[in-house]
Amino acid sequence: MEEKITIEEASVKEETAEKMGKAGTTVKEGIVDSLKGINEIEAEIVSLVRNKVSNTLQATGSVAGEGVNVTKDVLKGAIGAAEEVGTGLTVSTKSVAKGIIMGASDVGGDVISVAGATIRGAVKGAAEVGGDVAVVMRRTADGVLEATKEIGGNMEEVAKVVVTGAIEATGAIGNSAISTIKAMMVGVLEGVKDVAGTALPKPRTPHPQS
Repeated sequence: MEEKITIEEASVKEETAEKMGKAGTTVKEGIVDSLKGINEIEAEIVSLVRNKVSNTLQATGSVAGEGVNVTKDVLKGAIGAAEEVGTGLTVSTKSVAKGIIMGASDVGGDVISVAGATIRGAVKGAAEVGGDVAVVMRRTADGVLEATKEIGGNMEEVAKVVVTGAIEATGAIGNSAISTIKAMMVGVLEGVKDVAGTALPKPRTPHPQS
């Protein structure tokens, strides 16, 4: 009898393991499909924003002056979409930021100024709709820097603007977690390590001599 129970138990265990293996495979495939879908959506957002920004700047005929205004306009649209759908601001922010930078670059716009306007606008917009400012800020920074790298822009200058713009914007909305946000922004800029030190001269004064 003991032998029979042991065989049955072994059979049950084998069947359970097989089911678990199938469940794991199903979950894996589902996640892969979902991520592929997200990537496609993000690519579409980048393309949509990029085209809109470049077309608008071309139409105005004043690339240098209008870049910041167009950036504000596009960010308002993205924030409005997030409010309407009820979610998605943090998900779409990186793609929107990337599209803005690439669109400005396409028509010879001032990428550095636009980068600053993008990070400040994203922080302000997230605060207005009650979004997670820190997450939105990080994803915006990621999108700006990714786009800058792809277009061969000045990573150091853009990184400086992103860091200082984020901290200024956060202070302006009364966020008390400035030190946490500063640390997070420095982490975002690991790819441009030397920039973090030069971009934050004021906050980094550990030994005042007065």
